[in-house]
Amino acid sequence: MSTKTKNLRPEKQAMYAEVQESISDSQYMLLTDCTGMSMPETLELKKRLSSADAKTKVVKNRMLNLICDDLDTLTGQTTMICGSTDVVEAAKILSRFFKETQKPTLKGGLLDGSVLSADDVTALAKLPGKKELQAVLVATLAAPMTQVVGVMNQKVCSLLYVLNAVSEKKEQAA
Repeated sequence: MSTKTKNLRPEKQAMYAEVQESISDSQYMLLTDCTGMSMPETLELKKRLSSADAKTKVVKNRMLNLICDDLDTLTGQTTMICGSTDVVEAAKILSRFFKETQKPTLKGGLLDGSVLSADDVTALAKLPGKKELQAVLVATLAAPMTQVVGVMNQKVCSLLYVLNAVSEKKEQAA
């Protein structure tokens, strides 16, 4: 038992372990304030985030401050969004949802152990997603091969033009 959890009641220790496990299994953690969101809005946000393999959980600020020393003092209701796939996709979903409902408010988060501010999460939402970057990479890798095929095709066509010209010249001479 760590010194942080020594003074916690057993049920709080279980909550601490659950939150710590969620964070340790995740590549990123985004924090939002979902104050004022209705149940249908909350369910819609969870549904959208699940498409990006992100999980949401309302946690106590004290619990997060115990686990993550790097986070600033948190206030208000805090919803933790964790995932291990594409943080940009989750940030984009949050950004789109905020534009539609003006909720939730971003508080910040963690990405691979680095602390993110709310502005950092907003900047992540503006980046291209993983699938878009993969498409750009494939196009970049395919471009030289396409050019080589074009050059080879042009050489074959040039040879055909020369053979055709020789054939026509022999027909005219005969």
